[in-house]
Amino acid sequence: MKKQIITIAGVPGSGKSSTARGVARALSFEHFSSGDLFRKMAADRGLSVEEINFAAEKQRQIDREVDDLLVKMGKEKNNLVIDSRMAFHWMPDSFKVFLDLDPQIALERTFAQIQKEGRASQDASTIEEVRENTLKRVQSEQKRYWNLYHVDITDKKQFDLVVDTGHKSIEEVVSIILEEYQKWLS
Repeated sequence: MKKQIITIAGVPGSGKSSTARGVARALSFEHFSSGDLFRKMAADRGLSVEEINFAAEKQRQIDREVDDLLVKMGKEKNNLVIDSRMAFHWMPDSFKVFLDLDPQIALERTFAQIQKEGRASQDASTIEEVRENTLKRVQSEQKRYWNLYHVDITDKKQFDLVVDTGHKSIEEVVSIILEEYQKWLS
């Protein structure tokens, strides 16, 4: 049975959180970001996002804490939009969206956001530093999720909708998701 839950995954810098907030606002749904939770967990431990990813390779409880929360939300909640690398896996009855993006544009977006607004437990003074940190983080996440659950978080065949956000505004991406979500529901 289809649930009134939309899960949004994607590559770093593709606009997962901003898109999820926009979709949630348009539908009057609750929004949850596991990325924000992970950043908070890192900050609480005095770690960067990259450092907590490496710690999670050895301390499986870090991922399990987030994953257990996602499983619980999937069972208990409705009217939810969640941005998360793994929520699509834990909420199989959700409308599953993957946001894709050219890696160079992703790096530029991430660097611009860090410079403009900052990001909890994530810092970089050059775009090259963002590239190195992002690559390490992606490799760590792919390795962990494969080792823990045999899930390839980059396999786009697992999703109901794939949107390239490279040359689209957040409003355009939100509109595409809303339109496709309505089709999926019917």
